Amino acid sequence: MEFISPTHGKLSFERMFKHIVDYMHEEPGQSYNVIIGTDSLLGDDTCFVTAVIIHRVGHGGRYFYHKFRNRKIESLRQRILYETSLSLETASQVSAQLAKNGFSELAVEIHLDVGDRGETKRIIREVVGMVQGSGYAAITKPDSYGASKVADRETGKLRLADRARVAA
Repeated sequence: MEFISPTHGKLSFERMFKHIVDYMHEEPGQSYNVIIGTDSLLGDDTCFVTAVIIHRVGHGGRYFYHKFRNRKIESLRQRILYETSLSLETASQVSAQLAKNGFSELAVEIHLDVGDRGETKRIIREVVGMVQGSGYAAITKPDSYGASKVADRETGKLRLADRARVAA
């Protein structure tokens, strides 16, 4: 799986993880959270962006993202379920590496692109249950910036690129 860093460009999962560990070693006395969030963009197909964020609590953070295209998934419910499963898959990989490297106590949160308002309110309990049942903290809107801001930022860039391609 390939990740992209706004700072370092394209990275393997292993190199991304090394950057996360290096970032934590820069200031070892600080508190850190790992945040995973996925957003999707519906077009001719569905593009999914999963963000991995290392948050130095009170002092910003760094993020990496993975994107891929899949068949067009028009059902909002199906897209949200798929976004959640992608976040869980990534969280599982990150958690395993954290445990191998002595960071098993580090909090891992899954940020979901759902909230109590709008169309996603009908699925919120289901996806929160999926995440909590997998052993992770589930964060929803308006606090789920990993999905609703960071991953969405990268899907927004794809939206602009698609518009430019159509206009050309």
